[in-house]
Amino acid sequence: MKAITRRSATRLLAGGLLSGVVLPPLTQRLAFAAPRPVTLSDADSAFLDEMERQACLYFYEQADPNTGQVLDRANNRATTGQLDSRFASSVAATGFGLTALCIADSRGYLPADRIRRRVLSTLQFHLRPMPTEHGFYYHFNDVKTGLPLLNIEVSPIDTAILLCGVLTCRAYFNDAKISDLATQIYNRVDWPWMLNNGDTFALGWLPATGFINVRWDHYAEMMMMYLLAIGSPTHPIDPSFWANFSRPRMRFQRFNYIGSRDPLFVHLYSHAWFDFYRKRDAFADYFANSVTAVRAHKAFCLSLNRGYTDDYWGVSASDWQHGYTAWGGPPLMGPVDGSVVPCATAGSLPFLPQDCLRVLRSLKDNYEQYAWGRYGPCDALHPSLSWYDSDVLGIDLGISLLAAENLRSGFVWKTFMQNPEASNAMRLAGFRSY
Repeated sequence: MKAITRRSATRLLAGGLLSGVVLPPLTQRLAFAAPRPVTLSDADSAFLDEMERQACLYFYEQADPNTGQVLDRANNRATTGQLDSRFASSVAATGFGLTALCIADSRGYLPADRIRRRVLSTLQFHLRPMPTEHGFYYHFNDVKTGLPLLNIEVSPIDTAILLCGVLTCRAYFNDAKISDLATQIYNRVDWPWMLNNGDTFALGWLPATGFINVRWDHYAEMMMMYLLAIGSPTHPIDPSFWANFSRPRMRFQRFNYIGSRDPLFVHLYSHAWFDFYRKRDAFADYFANSVTAVRAHKAFCLSLNRGYTDDYWGVSASDWQHGYTAWGGPPLMGPVDGSVVPCATAGSLPFLPQDCLRVLRSLKDNYEQYAWGRYGPCDALHPSLSWYDSDVLGIDLGISLLAAENLRSGFVWKTFMQNPEASNAMRLAGFRSY
């Protein structure tokens, strides 16, 4: 079933496998952390600016102008800005897209009046008439009608990503209508319903069978979901639920960090909006943890003897030659075959900037003719097999765009954290600055 082929696939693979552990001292957890500030060269800034500009173009062109829904994927080799003929929109891609519109406005990539109209039409459609269940959205929908695709689940994590985009728009635009629409969309989400009388959130809900048995019960990209629920002014969950998901430890070579048997993106997504830098709760400094996880992932790639080098590494859930797959490591997960996924390093830019920039610039220098298109780098490539994906994926462009902008300016962090619900949720969950 297509609904279980994205982030939710990793929950099914790992569900019930992991349990909580005792954490080592803070000094050990920070052993490989790096400070966030970085000075970019003019050439690096120009490179990232062009990559961001192209990604923002995707989120404007590959969204239906009436509904604002963003396509799950589109052809990167297109020569015009027409909406791709495919019809599947992704709620998560739309959340990234709303944030992209804020970036595009702040950078002057697109005319301000067009951006504002698109934001308004997107919020209006998602408030109504787009179908929801207790305020939660279906994972994939028809881009023009908003109706859910066949056998698609109501997804709390994809809803959370959409809400992060909605709240970014509320904080960025000085517009009473945008603020009102965004607040209504956020406030109507019935978070306790998705708990289904459990200690952690259900993976999702299907109209035919009800709640999916697997739960969001171990550390992954869902930190944003728990924080949005804790911070809800209308349907909150108790802050004690923050402690209910396990935080298993991973060890690879000299790297020790909180992780699980999931692709690299689980260490990236929540950090696109929530600012975890130099903050910690009772369990961890999650920004430092992601730094270590990215370092471990690079070391893992280089250890495989499959063509990876300092100029060519990085794998996360993405396309490969035979479709879409959840792959990566450590430990080895999926058919890792020497392909590289640009969003793995692009999405990791705030955590390991120079190493990731080296890869991205090398990919463009060596393979631009084949791997770069209208919206930037393709979703995945394997040059030694002469394979370059013809598509880009909205969620992969999205994490790349937001991470690049946060590295350059911290714009998304600073904007999103202006929402009082976000900062209040982190406080209630026990986060303290240090």
